[in-house]
Amino acid sequence: MNRRPMAMGVQVETVNPAELYEVITGACSSDQARITASGKRLKEMLDMFGTFDGLHSIASQRNQPLPIRQQAIIQFKLAALSHWKSRKLLSDAQRAQVRSRCLGMLDEPDDSIAQFNTVITAKIARHDFPTNWPTLVSDLMGLIDANLKKRYEQNLIDPRDTLMLRRSLQLANAILKELASIKMLNGVKTMATLVEQLRHVFYGYYSTVASSFSTSALASNRDPTRLCEDIYIGHLVFKPISKMAIWLWHRIDKQSKEEYASNQAWVEGLFQNCAAQIQNLASLRKQIVTAMNQNAVMNSYLPVVKILTKHTLAFGKYFRRTQQLSQQRFAQLPMCGDLILFYWSQIVEASSSPENAIADSEEVFYPLRFLVQGMVLFKESLSQWSEFRRDGTANKSSLSKEFVENAVKLLVTRFMPLNPSDLEQWMADPEEWLNEEERESDQWEFEIRACSERVLLQLSNQFSNYVIPLLKSTFDRVALQQSLDLAGILQKEAIYCAIGRCALKLKDQLPFDQWLNNTLAAETLSQNPNYPIIKRRIAWLIGKWVSEQCSLPNNPRIWEILVHLLKDRNPGTDTVVRLTAANAIRECVDTLEFTPEVFSPFLRDTVSELVRLVDEAETSESKRRVATTMNTVLEQTKDTVSPYLGIVAGPVPKLWTDAAEDWLLKGTLLVTVTKLVEVAKEQSSGIDSITIPLIRECLSPGVMINLDEDGLVLWLAVLRNATSLTNPSSQYCVRDLFPRALELLATNLDLLGKITGLIEAYFFLDAQALLQQFSTEIFQAFTIGLKSSAALINLKDMVVALEYLVQLAPSSLWGEPMHHSGLFSHLISTLSEGEASPMLLIEIIFLFARMVMVDSKMFVQLVAATGPVTQQKEDYLWESLLDQWWGKFDNMSEPRHRKLTAMGIATLVSTGRPEVLKRLSGEIFNLWLDVFGEIKETKLLHDDNPINLELVSPTNLRRHWELDEAPSDYYQDSEGTLEYERRKALYNNDPIRVAALNEYVAAQLRLAEGMIGPQFQSYLNSADPTVLKQIQDELAS
Repeated sequence: MNRRPMAMGVQVETVNPAELYEVITGACSSDQARITASGKRLKEMLDMFGTFDGLHSIASQRNQPLPIRQQAIIQFKLAALSHWKSRKLLSDAQRAQVRSRCLGMLDEPDDSIAQFNTVITAKIARHDFPTNWPTLVSDLMGLIDANLKKRYEQNLIDPRDTLMLRRSLQLANAILKELASIKMLNGVKTMATLVEQLRHVFYGYYSTVASSFSTSALASNRDPTRLCEDIYIGHLVFKPISKMAIWLWHRIDKQSKEEYASNQAWVEGLFQNCAAQIQNLASLRKQIVTAMNQNAVMNSYLPVVKILTKHTLAFGKYFRRTQQLSQQRFAQLPMCGDLILFYWSQIVEASSSPENAIADSEEVFYPLRFLVQGMVLFKESLSQWSEFRRDGTANKSSLSKEFVENAVKLLVTRFMPLNPSDLEQWMADPEEWLNEEERESDQWEFEIRACSERVLLQLSNQFSNYVIPLLKSTFDRVALQQSLDLAGILQKEAIYCAIGRCALKLKDQLPFDQWLNNTLAAETLSQNPNYPIIKRRIAWLIGKWVSEQCSLPNNPRIWEILVHLLKDRNPGTDTVVRLTAANAIRECVDTLEFTPEVFSPFLRDTVSELVRLVDEAETSESKRRVATTMNTVLEQTKDTVSPYLGIVAGPVPKLWTDAAEDWLLKGTLLVTVTKLVEVAKEQSSGIDSITIPLIRECLSPGVMINLDEDGLVLWLAVLRNATSLTNPSSQYCVRDLFPRALELLATNLDLLGKITGLIEAYFFLDAQALLQQFSTEIFQAFTIGLKSSAALINLKDMVVALEYLVQLAPSSLWGEPMHHSGLFSHLISTLSEGEASPMLLIEIIFLFARMVMVDSKMFVQLVAATGPVTQQKEDYLWESLLDQWWGKFDNMSEPRHRKLTAMGIATLVSTGRPEVLKRLSGEIFNLWLDVFGEIKETKLLHDDNPINLELVSPTNLRRHWELDEAPSDYYQDSEGTLEYERRKALYNNDPIRVAALNEYVAAQLRLAEGMIGPQFQSYLNSADPTVLKQIQDELAS
């Protein structure tokens, strides 16, 4: 294999073309072993020089077998485009050859290769045009222009020319799409130049092509093949026009006056002609479909109808995108109003057509997507025709009352009711139908029923004076009457849907409670085989009214109805009703007005039926939706649900096992178990047999990548609500998971923040027991973690966790293992060097202050033992430590930290270390005076105004140790758990909170004096007399 020298001395192998061909041939083999071997070798060859050029060369050779060519171009697309500029893999000459071949393949007969070539060429153009490929557009336009003239001026029809014309237009569209997506300035300038150069050209092309498929042209040309080709070519010409028009429209209001005038005139002219053309296309299409329905001979025009439908929808996409980018400017375009009303006229016509005339098909009289496009445009344009303008004045262009009422009636009676296709799908697969309904609700711009509902809602918002009285009268006439036949039931369901959608407008107009008690309650009890349609809508309606605060959830009749729908298994109901009822319960429970007391009589049945429904549901999506309702119920009912926790917990292992590798469902189940733990609190150890195995599995290899986050949340909940590390009544306990937590602390940087929180929770649960069993492992894990490249905030959090540890356990348990693990030497070396972030260095000082206050002798021993380990003298370590202690004091903004630092240095004074005492009269006295002054100032302010809330501020010493509650971040969101009480107990006994600083300092000075005797006075003699007097006064006060 040849090697090609590269810049900087890199040696790259050059591919052997013959071997590359053999590998591609092998990849197309039917022999699996050969395919595997070829795939492995190809992966290696993709890093060789010349491979990409070789692949593209193979793809371009039409004398090669088609599968081999297809495989070659696929591999080129997948690998080459992301390395197109690589000098290691491609030379400039090879790139030029690839570009040349791309245009040479525009008459490629194979559609798949042609499609890949279009994508490849467009991507390369994004990189190379115009700098390295300046002739691309001119060459391409030359081909398009020549072939269009042959076809439409010289009337020369050649299949190869037609093919090349199609491929060229597709490529032009793809290039414009790529360049339009560039946001960088140079790319925007390139696109602007292209738009200016091509927009008039393509506009002229379309005018020429469109004349061949007008109504008059159809009368003179009966050849369906020619007509189909002409429409398709026109469609391909229009797509670049719409790309350029939308690109201009998005930027036109930011252009200079001269550019704006020119571009706006072109955009307006284009829009006006498009508004007229869509009507011509719709008319032509109807004419052909009508002829086909009347005469079977016309079936040869079916391809014409299909491409005409696609072309018509392309116009709709252009109108919609223009509207989305600026509704206000869209409404001002010429013929905009006429366009919208044309679309609405098509919807009106469709409403009176036979059922089979509307379908999601390109062949029917009214394609569904065409009507939906019209509805969306109509809905988004209604604001320009509202009764009143924003300033409150009457709108002269407002729609008439008759128009609005007819629109509402049309929507409610024709497009909102379920159709036979809906009912068939409901019966065939209830769960999947309901899931589709939920998805359609989110994607309302693409579905006729969902879109109709949004149009109705918009009409009620813009024309409430017309719509609401109409809905009220319809409600009085239909909703309160019994419907037994299917047609009546479907119409009533649509009325209920309208009432739910317009709930906010109707809440003061309808007697909802009366309707609920008299009509809806009775309908939920019906066993009419068609009544699942009504019952499902009743559940949805109640959820909608309550969630939008149109009715309070504290009406027992609401719960009576929903729970009955949830549990009913009699004739006249089905899975769809039960699933909808479950979702409605979630919407009603998850409100601010919800009170568990009113719901408590229905709680047992609700929990039992939800568990049953999760098990019965067949699709993962349905199971997740029901489990989410369960989670909401558990969270909102809190203590009320405690007696029924066993009902929820019991089936979890089976549901978990059945979920297999359905990670989304398992994640939802983990949330359920977490809610159970939070509700059970100290009783949660009763489900350790469930929680501990789940946590262990979530953090096991292969599973962890999918469930680590949810698993850690459950783990933390279990710890915070545990009463002990062990569980005598079970073989499972949280202590068993602790080694895994330490392993993750040392090795998993991605989860380090959450793992540190877990370790902290373990410390608060029983730090002494953990140190007795795992002391070596704990400090080794912290040493590895603190030496890692973890984020600064994670390093800081680990030091904070150690601060809690040294407060919660005696020094006899942590002193020696902290030394042997190398943790202490790492911490003091980090502090001494002073090169880490000030935030981390300050936190290490706080840790050392805590350690020395707990056991100053142990701290002195640790410093002494560190010298030989770090090969530094002990006095150097002390000097460095004290330099940082004083040097970082001004960086400490929290008063509690400044007091902690003052108390820590006082304790160091009590050790009698000469390195400390020689700084007593200077740095240490000044540090103490700073903190004494802050305390004194705060006390004076408090004495003057004890209730002044301004004293509670980040710079106020009273913020932590003189207020009743610790700051919220101290508790780390543990409120409502047992850990909260454990944290509170530590806070209440914190020396910083309970000890007066002057008394504490005085005591430490006495200890120092007792330790070194009369010599102590010599350290005071060097102090400034004024400073010494101030210190003495503070200590005596």
